[in-house]
Amino acid sequence: MLSGCATKPNKISAAYVSPLQYKDYDCKQLGNESERVNRRVTDLNASLQKKADGDNAKVAVGMILFFPTLFFTDGDGPEVAEYSRLKGEAEALQKAVIEKKCG
Repeated sequence: MLSGCATKPNKISAAYVSPLQYKDYDCKQLGNESERVNRRVTDLNASLQKKADGDNAKVAVGMILFFPTLFFTDGDGPEVAEYSRLKGEAEALQKAVIEKKCG
């Protein structure tokens, strides 16, 4: 019954993204891209956490008070795939920053 619940963001693993896609970026471009990706990761994290918390609340109500509530859990949506990809991009950017010895 709980398999339809939304996944908490800290349980979503990063998808592999090759740091080679950033090989032509200079340090400033890497910094700008890293900021963009991290902003979106933060936004999605908040959204996914809210969705997971809402599903947990619905399950609690459904288990205790009103069983049909369990049919209205949100589950995972396309945001999970985007979040996983962005976490992978953040890791790839960090590797590129290290390789280029950016400060």
